[in-house]
Amino acid sequence: MTRERRGLVIVNTGDGKGKTTAALGVALRARGHGYSVIGLQFIKSAARETGERAAARALGFDLIPLGDGFTWLSKDTERTVSLALEAWDIAKGHILSGAFDVVILDELTYALQYGWVDTAEVIATLAARPAGVHVVITGRGAPEALIAAADLVTEMRAVKHPYQAGIPAQEGVDF
Repeated sequence: MTRERRGLVIVNTGDGKGKTTAALGVALRARGHGYSVIGLQFIKSAARETGERAAARALGFDLIPLGDGFTWLSKDTERTVSLALEAWDIAKGHILSGAFDVVILDELTYALQYGWVDTAEVIATLAARPAGVHVVITGRGAPEALIAAADLVTEMRAVKHPYQAGIPAQEGVDF
């Protein structure tokens, strides 16, 4: 019996850690079944190699950083906004093309929160995607309209974090 594949919109949000990691877990499962995956990172910059990008390459998919780093450290907000808009154009093309079974939009919610990318346009694009395309969106503060449009929403809640004890981000765990 063949099961119908219905693409889902999955949102991982909240103040806790693990949103990107959960999205990459979906990618891991998808690649295990031979599905095509692409990940686009809206905030992270290509200036720094990460373990998650190296692992994605090893698993046979691209995780592409399209931002210029942490938005709150931006010295050129115009450029940061422009990069977010370019990233959305790329993402929209991948979603609507149907060329990928899974499209990960890492940290997209920040671009939505700041009003750089229009939430209504994102929701319309998600509604117009080919039937079998799964889209995973991560980031804090997902807009209510996106949450309402999603099929699955998980909120990560911070209970305890090593940073609170003065422990910096750890290679292999945080990047």
